[in-house]
Amino acid sequence: MLRVGVIGVGNMGFHHARIYSELAKEGKAKLVGVADANFDRAKEVAEKFGTRVFNDYKELVNEVDAVSIAVPTSLHKQVALEFIENGVHVLVEKPIAESIESAQEIIRAARKNNVTLMVGHVERFNPGALKLKEVLDEDLIGKVVTLTAKRVGPLPPQIKDVGVIIDLGVHDIDVMSFLLGRSVRKVYAKAGSAKNPLQLEDYAVIMLDFENTTGIVETNWLTPHKVRTLTVVGTEGIAELDYISQKLVLYNHEWIREAKVQFKEPLRNELEHFVECVKKKERPLVSGEEGLHALMVAIKALESANRNEPVELTGI
Repeated sequence: MLRVGVIGVGNMGFHHARIYSELAKEGKAKLVGVADANFDRAKEVAEKFGTRVFNDYKELVNEVDAVSIAVPTSLHKQVALEFIENGVHVLVEKPIAESIESAQEIIRAARKNNVTLMVGHVERFNPGALKLKEVLDEDLIGKVVTLTAKRVGPLPPQIKDVGVIIDLGVHDIDVMSFLLGRSVRKVYAKAGSAKNPLQLEDYAVIMLDFENTTGIVETNWLTPHKVRTLTVVGTEGIAELDYISQKLVLYNHEWIREAKVQFKEPLRNELEHFVECVKKKERPLVSGEEGLHALMVAIKALESANRNEPVELTGI
């Protein structure tokens, strides 16, 4: 049975531990233990899910075959390399790293050590998004003209090292690239800080050029309630997805119909996929390179907002 661990058990890491404990009950993986800089928190989570607590994440290196890394973004490279260089397979939460250089270093290390590297872009595993991918691949709404995403809500108190573009906007950058099967070629963004205590940007509008298709991402930490939607306009109709309800509705001039989507927790899908990729030595749906692409576009969006002009993306 695959031995797994979780490094960082704050909000997201807690749910990784929860799902791994569920997979353990089904005989799909064994949750060996959890580690966190806040030992009391790690101990609480370990007790809740019937696993071991580790004072130092390095103590898990020789105990596991694979880990989820859900520490602050600025620590992704440090923690990921510790496991990768010891032959442990890694799922690192999005974004892959705090910089392009750090992301590239993680990817190179994974290749050198022949380990599976997956990036936790959880919306890729949303059943509604997966169904929308089928709709677009089957040309059910014709050629895609625009994609418009709205991803807004209150500021998560635990996010202190990145702004809203890298924390939230990166989701839609990745999903749009996935749906279209193409990379972003040019980005133009407007962003600013209205209430963020650290003066990081807390609102942004991002325009993505996919060559003949345009993506628009609206994101902020100012809206008092969470909204996660995506509208895709095609030459023969439109598709509207609500990520939270996983409801997908298609419209054209003659009919309105709702796609049949079986509701399932996206993170559960993601972790099951990671476990299977490690066991079967298969390339994950979100590889390190795809995580790098999303991060690079987000960083270039920040650059665009600072320069107040479009920024080309080359070599992606």
